[in-house]
Amino acid sequence: MTAEKSLRTADELVAAGLVPEARRADAAAVAGRYAVAVTPAIAALIDPADAEDPVARQFLPDAAELVTLPEERADPIGDLAHSPVEGIVHRYPDRVLLKAVHVCPVYCRFCFRREMVGPEGLGTLSSEALDAAVAYVAERPEIWEVILTGGDPLVLSPRRLREILERLAAIAHVKVVRVHTRVPVVDPERVDADLTAALKASGKTVYVALHANHPREFTDAARAAIACLADAGFALVSQTVLLKGVNDDAGVLAALMRTFVENRVKPYYLHHPDLAPGTAHFRLTLAEGRALVAALRGRVSGLCQPAYILDIPGGHGKVRADSAAVEEAGDGRFRVRDFRGGTHIYPPK
Repeated sequence: MTAEKSLRTADELVAAGLVPEARRADAAAVAGRYAVAVTPAIAALIDPADAEDPVARQFLPDAAELVTLPEERADPIGDLAHSPVEGIVHRYPDRVLLKAVHVCPVYCRFCFRREMVGPEGLGTLSSEALDAAVAYVAERPEIWEVILTGGDPLVLSPRRLREILERLAAIAHVKVVRVHTRVPVVDPERVDADLTAALKASGKTVYVALHANHPREFTDAARAAIACLADAGFALVSQTVLLKGVNDDAGVLAALMRTFVENRVKPYYLHHPDLAPGTAHFRLTLAEGRALVAALRGRVSGLCQPAYILDIPGGHGKVRADSAAVEEAGDGRFRVRDFRGGTHIYPPK
């Protein structure tokens, strides 16, 4: 099927045939709590006749989102605890996140920033806030990399994106700019010559981190958009979230990672899902995730091996979930050592 515009309400999803009438009230309740948006590209991928459709599961509201478990938290990876000025997250010494915008072309139902993004979220940085964020970076020579995230920075117009990149161009100690995006697979028509020119405006080495979770997301249009970025000279890496009912299968993960590589995207991170409110129905246990990642070893090329990552709740940083830094602690819990040497229990209670 096709859609002419992004679908944002329960009524629109029902009218498009993506949500059955019997689930209209549930979808409306979820949309009243968390942002919803399904682009034409994604709507065309969903099979309404398949109750287990892995694309639908990622983007269509589900009543399970209204159930919040005690261990879930509004800011699961501690962005706010490491935000010295609006729009900046400075968790590691040599890099910062720059969140210029908090809207996305689609809203993933498992999003770890779901309390911050969307029309009712933190919004786009004002000119004054952007000035302060850029000044923060400029005043700290230890910052080697700036990661544009949000929200999705590629929803910005090329003109606005260029302005931000040109501001970073003036900061000599920033050598790398990384852009985290879903746009090439969910709204591929946005990727054009104007966008790639804007991304080059910093004069820095630019990496684009592409988020996709299932091989079906790589439509012909998505592949063309990814090729446009690769042909423009950007280094491409992947981000995937390990999701129950979407990609919690060694065969699906292998196909996904091969598809990334075939499209000149190096598999980078496979994230264990974060403890965001209303996302328990997506989460596997760490033991299940470690077994799936182990199944990839030897099954696919080394080019296709992502790092399996746990973001330690509370803002303590990332750790490889299949490494010696994560040890079983009994009762289904794990003892996790952060990069500073501190220890934490996952999941927290």
